[in-house]
Order: sequence, then C-alpha cells, then structure tokens
Amino acid sequence: MTKQRRPIIAGNWKMNKTTAEARDLAAGLAPLVAGAKDREIVLAPAFTALQAVAGAIKGTNMSLAAQNLHWEEKGAYTGEISAEMLLDLGCKYVIIGHSERRQCFSETDEGVNRKVKQALKKGLLPIMCVGETLAEREAGRLNEVISRQVTAGLKDVAAEDMKKAVIAYEPVWAIGTGKTATPEQAQEVHALIRQKVKALYSAEIAEGLRIQYGGSVTPDNVSALMAKPDIDGALVGGASLKPESFAALVNFK
Repeated sequence: MTKQRRPIIAGNWKMNKTTAEARDLAAGLAPLVAGAKDREIVLAPAFTALQAVAGAIKGTNMSLAAQNLHWEEKGAYTGEISAEMLLDLGCKYVIIGHSERRQCFSETDEGVNRKVKQALKKGLLPIMCVGETLAEREAGRLNEVISRQVTAGLKDVAAEDMKKAVIAYEPVWAIGTGKTATPEQAQEVHALIRQKVKALYSAEIAEGLRIQYGGSVTPDNVSALMAKPDIDGALVGGASLKPESFAALVNFK
C-alpha cells in the first residue's frame, strides 16, 4: 500500500438500526477500534440516527457520514436532505451514487455529479461510488462503464477539490450477494480508475486519490484486498452492522 494514502474504512449501515440500536453499535465499536491510529474510520448510519451516532463517537477516532444528499441548498424537495443539514448534524463525509441509489432510485451520472459538486461546495467530503453490473462485465463493457461513471461524476470538479474526494469501486454483482471480486479483479479496476483520474487531472492528483473497494468485504478477505497497491480502503455493508465484525475489518493487518 502506498504510504501517502491513509486507508479509509467506512461502514454503510443502509436502512438498518433504530436510533437506540445505532447509538449502541457506535458505542460498542469505539473501544474495539481505539488503537487504529493509522487509518480513517467512518460510520454512515441512516439519517434518523445521525445525531445519536454523532454523540456516541464524539472524542473518538471515528468520523460521521451520511448516505445521500440533495444537490440543492434548500427548497420544495419533500423527503430530501441538504448538505447544510448534514453539516449541522456533524457529518464529515457523504456517500454519493451508491449502486443501490442508481439501481433502485434511478440516480444518473448527471445527478451524481451535481451531488458531488454540492458536497464539495458546502464542505462535505464525497465518497463517490462507481461500479458495473454482472451483465455489463460479461458483455465486456467494464472499462466503458467505469470510465463513463468516473468522467461524468467528476465533470467540472476542480483539481483542488479532488484532493478531498474519495472514490469507491463497487462491483454491483458483489454487493449483498456474498460474492466478492478477487483481489486481482478489484485491483484491476482500481488501477483503471486511477489511470482515468490521471488522464482527467494529473499524476499527482491520481496518486493522492483514495479508492475504496466495496462488495461483500469481510474479515476473511479484507487483508488480501488491502494488500493490493491501488486499494486504499473498504466501503462495508453487512459486516459493519456488528461491532466485532467491523472492528476486525478496521484492524486488518
């Protein structure tokens, strides 16, 4: 792993945990990861639990993330949440363009781009997700799909802002399925993303960019994934819902 890139392990709790359950999970996790000083730990609970989790992790080595935001500052957008609202609750990061948002809620590359720019404008750090479906991979469209999502998602994002961004690669076919890309498959796509960012920006920006892997990451496969040169962290779903399993991921050797 390139030492200049600090690993970032993020737990995406999705639509799980009541406020009390989320508080207990965060509180239970804190002592288990307190010794992890050389990596960044991020928790992304549901909107309803953000305030409770913010309180539970105050003074710890963990940061708070939201799972989505709207690209407008305020207005008549029933059911949406703004960057300022997230900042008010203590969020540092926001996940944007997760495959479930793209698949289930028809989010587009253009919408992802608008959200990324709004997050950066307001001072939130975006974790922008990209990834191909099984059909796209089997049709030989992997490079095309990833290149399109990276290029469109980062449209008009300044080079200086790229220093604040994180990209998460999620093979859609490996999310919540128990399947995972092999470390070699994941590394191949991470290297592709880094090359694309190099072409869009510069070698310096590309080398500094942290790229997470997300797709059924477990305590059993995290070390092999993190050993690859272009994999700088993990975006974790199911394994982040229990303190012991997520701590095992955070504390990878």
